[in-house]
Amino acid sequence: MSGPTSRRQRPASRHRPSRDGSPRRPGPGARALPDDPRAHALAQRLAGVSLRDEDRVRRRLAGLARRPAEAFESELPALEELTATAEARTARRAASVPAVHYPEQLPVSQEKDRIADALREHQVIVVAGETGSGKTTQLPKVCLEIGRGVRGRIGHTQPRRIAARAVAERVAEELGTELGGTVGYAVRFTDTVGEDSLVKVMTDGILLAEIQRDPELLQYDTLIVDEAHERSLTIDFLLGYLAQLLPRRPELKLVITSATIDPERFSRHFGGAPILEVSGRTYPVEVRYRPLLAAELAEELLGEDLEEGETLDAGDDALEQLVGDDRDQTEAILDAVRELGAEGPGDVLVFLPGEREIRDTAEALGDLVKERDFRGTEILPLFARLSAEEQHRVFRPHGNRRIVLATNVAETSLTVPGIRYVVDAGTARISRYSHRTKVQRLPVERISQASANQRAGRCGRVADGICIRLYSQADYESRPEFTDPEILRTNLAAVILQMASLGLGDIAAFPFVEPPERRAITDGLDLLAELGALEQARPTDRGVPRLTRTGRDLAKLPIDPRLGRMVLEAQRNGCLRDVLVVVAALSVQDPRERPLEQRERAAQLHARFRHENSDFLTYLNLWSYLQHLQADLSSSAFRRRVKAEMLHFLRIREWQDTYSQLRRVVRDLGFGVERPESAEPGEGELFPDPGYDADAVHRSLLSGLLGNIGLKDVREEAGGSRREPRREPRRESRRQQVEYTGARGAKFAVSPGSALGRKNPDWVVAAELVETSRLWARVVAGIDPRWIEPLAEHVVKRTHSEPRWSRKRAAVVANERVTLYGVPVVASRTVPYGGIDPELSRDLFLRNALVEGDFETRHAFFHRNRELLAEAEELENRARRRDIVVDDEVLFAFYDARVPADVVSGRHFDAWWKDARRTDPDLLTFDPAMLVTEEDVVSEEQFPLTWRQGDLDLALEYVFDPGSAADGVSVDVPVEVVNRFDDRDLLWQVPGFRLDLVTAMIRALPKELRKNLAPAPDKAARFLERVQPHHEQFWPAWERELPRLGDGTEIYEQDVDWSKVPGHLRPTFRVRGADGSVIAAGKDFPRLRAQLESTVEETLTAAADEVQRTGETSWANLPARIETTHTSVVRGSDVTSFPALVDEGTSVGLRTFPSVGQARTAHREGVLRLLLLALPSPAKAVLDGLANDAKLLLARAPHGNAAAVVADAAHAAAAQLLDAAHGADVRSAEEFERLVQTVRPRFADLTATAVDRTLRVLRTAAAVEKNISRTSSLVLVPSLADVREQFTGLVHAGFVAETGVDRLPDLLRYLQGIDRRLATMPDNPQRDRVRMAEFARVRDEWAARVRRAGEPVPPDLARIRWTLEELRLQKFAPGVPTAHPVSDERVLKALADL
Repeated sequence: MSGPTSRRQRPASRHRPSRDGSPRRPGPGARALPDDPRAHALAQRLAGVSLRDEDRVRRRLAGLARRPAEAFESELPALEELTATAEARTARRAASVPAVHYPEQLPVSQEKDRIADALREHQVIVVAGETGSGKTTQLPKVCLEIGRGVRGRIGHTQPRRIAARAVAERVAEELGTELGGTVGYAVRFTDTVGEDSLVKVMTDGILLAEIQRDPELLQYDTLIVDEAHERSLTIDFLLGYLAQLLPRRPELKLVITSATIDPERFSRHFGGAPILEVSGRTYPVEVRYRPLLAAELAEELLGEDLEEGETLDAGDDALEQLVGDDRDQTEAILDAVRELGAEGPGDVLVFLPGEREIRDTAEALGDLVKERDFRGTEILPLFARLSAEEQHRVFRPHGNRRIVLATNVAETSLTVPGIRYVVDAGTARISRYSHRTKVQRLPVERISQASANQRAGRCGRVADGICIRLYSQADYESRPEFTDPEILRTNLAAVILQMASLGLGDIAAFPFVEPPERRAITDGLDLLAELGALEQARPTDRGVPRLTRTGRDLAKLPIDPRLGRMVLEAQRNGCLRDVLVVVAALSVQDPRERPLEQRERAAQLHARFRHENSDFLTYLNLWSYLQHLQADLSSSAFRRRVKAEMLHFLRIREWQDTYSQLRRVVRDLGFGVERPESAEPGEGELFPDPGYDADAVHRSLLSGLLGNIGLKDVREEAGGSRREPRREPRRESRRQQVEYTGARGAKFAVSPGSALGRKNPDWVVAAELVETSRLWARVVAGIDPRWIEPLAEHVVKRTHSEPRWSRKRAAVVANERVTLYGVPVVASRTVPYGGIDPELSRDLFLRNALVEGDFETRHAFFHRNRELLAEAEELENRARRRDIVVDDEVLFAFYDARVPADVVSGRHFDAWWKDARRTDPDLLTFDPAMLVTEEDVVSEEQFPLTWRQGDLDLALEYVFDPGSAADGVSVDVPVEVVNRFDDRDLLWQVPGFRLDLVTAMIRALPKELRKNLAPAPDKAARFLERVQPHHEQFWPAWERELPRLGDGTEIYEQDVDWSKVPGHLRPTFRVRGADGSVIAAGKDFPRLRAQLESTVEETLTAAADEVQRTGETSWANLPARIETTHTSVVRGSDVTSFPALVDEGTSVGLRTFPSVGQARTAHREGVLRLLLLALPSPAKAVLDGLANDAKLLLARAPHGNAAAVVADAAHAAAAQLLDAAHGADVRSAEEFERLVQTVRPRFADLTATAVDRTLRVLRTAAAVEKNISRTSSLVLVPSLADVREQFTGLVHAGFVAETGVDRLPDLLRYLQGIDRRLATMPDNPQRDRVRMAEFARVRDEWAARVRRAGEPVPPDLARIRWTLEELRLQKFAPGVPTAHPVSDERVLKALADL
């Protein structure tokens, strides 16, 4: 197995290799020397000095070889003195080598000579041996014995700090020296190595850090890499680095120690280095297989009882007896413990995958220890997160049996004493890096055969042991032989960073013991790129990464690159001290202890420091508390206090030491860390205000955790339960679980122990994402998403959509979506697009801004071009064609040929045109001829631009937009002339549309009428030949000529179905306000006029303000004569209104009205009110002449009192006398005075007559009202409602004047009719409802006519109201006579005639 190395030796070189891995310059032995015999003699003496001194002297000699001879002469004495001092130092070291003795009981002592010989003959040897062989403590002594450690130290690496210290102490003790003398150790924060120490025991991380300062490792002549079989990332990197270094350092010896786990791999890695095997001290171990599945268990149990050569009969009765139900893991462990309890005394070590399984199993074993055979048994958990106190309980002496429940920490890291039995569940949580989610996972996996053997070996240390495996032998044999090394299952960012810093060339070509997958290297590079540590790759790099300034600074920080990036960002944000505290906390184990039996108390104590929005700030709160506490208490008191508060003293010290180390490192980088001023807690506060800037701290932390952001994504069923099945521990799933979407589609939840577990902000960042039963975020803070993009500028992905022209920005913009590893940092925002796609932006600028005119600018060419285009487009609208104006492509080509290619926005255009217009101001101005395809297609005669009606000139606008409301011709009517504009004139349409309109109207006639007018176009042309447009109205001409063109059948206006006439043939009326804006538009001008009645009145009132009067009680203050019309000029138009007196109740006023009819109606009421004011009131005389019962009857009238009834009667009398004297049109004071004289003599008598007739009506009404109230049948409810409506319409306040004196007797008949109807209704309610429906049809038709007529209601239409009362008598009270014959048909015909 031993033999010389087969690796080809390369020329020695001590310097860092180049970027491609080759030596940068020759080693010490190859350096040029000055051409002087004394220089060569001096060089010969260097073999007796240390390696560092040799290198120092040779470099100075090489420098002198390039200088004049005089320089050598002047420097030679100093070099000789330096060499002499170095020789003395080396001699002193050689003399200090102590005598070496080897413990005979150790197996390695029997092999020391063979090891020494192999080490003399070979540069690299591999020593393989089980734990307990003594190789760790004896190999340094072997090296000392053969002369190593004199020219350079013997470096001895250990995977763990506790092991480094223990090994150093043991070796020093065996050599009979003090620790720190011949033997020293160096671990994080502690270095006991002296200047003359020969052996340096250290963690492999310390050696890795030294490579940064001393790439050639010249302080060592021998290196021992212990426990190499653990294949940690650091060990694999060191072995790869040493594989490159050894050819340049032929004097350097390397010893690799390993358990008997694949030592051949290390041998092959170093070119067939010899393997020396050393046996360990172990006892036999019996392995029993007890799988969980019943069938497999039966086979294993029966298989143990078979003689050699026998086979298992599947039908054996024993098999049937053994096969029961399948077991779960906890049941199997209980069975195994019972089985081992029967074997004799001894402790049991149970291997489980995680803390949760340990807790479940401990709970289950709690019942077992109550049994008699296990009484007094102690159950101890053992896992990494336990407090040191709880871990130490495992190693204390004890008298009773123990059952230790452990994770794989007890496999190799810790040797639990007194173990005779092992129960192996066969699984463990193996840290694996997910290439998909880019997070470190901790899935439960089957362990390898090597791990299973290690676990079995734990019970063979003190006596014969038994190992029960809770899986089958076939399962064991199917497992991989070895556990994957850490380099194949972790992120390589830190290693790549160090390699790039050391200039070790192409990472893929680096001689790892087992090369990582290419995608693992890619992920590491991606993380460094995310942190801004790498430059953009160049074609000449050949896969060799280049560091940025940030990357070089990161490489100097002895922490994870993510944490280092936080530190660098904190320097920029002015919060370096606070971030150093947090980074130090993230670099060590959490100082907060959570003992299993005191979890609730621990949670209460720790909650005092909790920051509700950030676990990171919780660390700062805790730090502030500890600093304050430490300042107030002695060291021992502080230790006791933190222990009482569930805080781990040693971890606190480690946290503080890490912070101090980081502070020293950043100072070396030139960063200043200010010490905070000491402060005292405020009243009622536990600790001083930490004084941190929370946003700055979180921004700094975010810079290193960009891949750990999350966006809240809550999905729940009704009742708050999640859609996904519950997989978490029961205590964790009792509350709502909010899920976050993380990088690369990962879904994670905030760890239940986080301060944010219940707050659930929209955005979070986590210190780590770890996958166990699900993906959990640990140490979390809420963040502002606006922080992400500036920090991730180099890695965010930007996608752009919907590029479009923005008139406001005068540029092309687009929607930008910014994502970081798939997480939408910016869902959508508008950004300039010119720099993203200049070609498309220029195209859109030309089309939208210049061609379509969507551009706010003062450039003269632009506005002139818009005018020319508007004129050309107006031709198309009038002709209703789209082939007259050239298309947009012609205009685009015009601009495209003239505007430079780099003009992509309004700003660019303005800058270019400012200079271009000086040389050619008409460069961009259209030629009118280029805008149309043909000339003289539209004439002003056929399509005029104004419509003349009397003195009105109204603007016309043509729109060719089929389907739109504005399609066709539109006429603009100023609001001031709405009252006198006659829309009927527009029925003739403009000449260009007139033939099409008449043709469409003929086609819109009923079939029986239009069939005699075919073909419609010909008939329309003949119609237009026979009429005189504008000189006669359209409808009379239509009704006169159309029958003559057909068979003589009468054709009326109502026969045209306007829904069948194309919309563009009917003019659109646009009413424009004083500011020129359109306040109403439509094709039905009478409806528009009604809608705008109040607006028109306000306009007219404002135009005739000098005419207005109010509050007048006589003609004295009114104009001597009130004219019938008033005209003023507004906006160049004559505004005509119609003045009239108006009734104001107790006075009169003078107002103007839009129409003659409105003015006439209002003037009559105004004259009537003024007449009543001028005549003496007859009320007192009339009331005095009435009997008391008459007065009481008047008092009970709807008016409210007798005086009101008399006033109503006087109003009716005055109205009748006014009409009789034709006084409604009185417009002068003289005419009014004659009217008063005419009315005065008859006024009092007629008023008395009106009162007398009113009394008779009221007496009858009282009786009818009583009968109405007596009718209460539910069947008659609809009829009663109709009766009440009629009664109220007849008798109400003001009914006397409304009815008129002469018509009051008719009310008696109508009331008798109501009484008769009340009497007959109960006999046949159905008949009454039928007649009520018939009446309603006629009444509703009349009401519709009244609504359409508007105010004032024409007198003939108003009189039909009384005809309807006669119709009620005819229908509901046949016995009551009517004033004249009446029926439904008569009333409807009368309405039609109107």
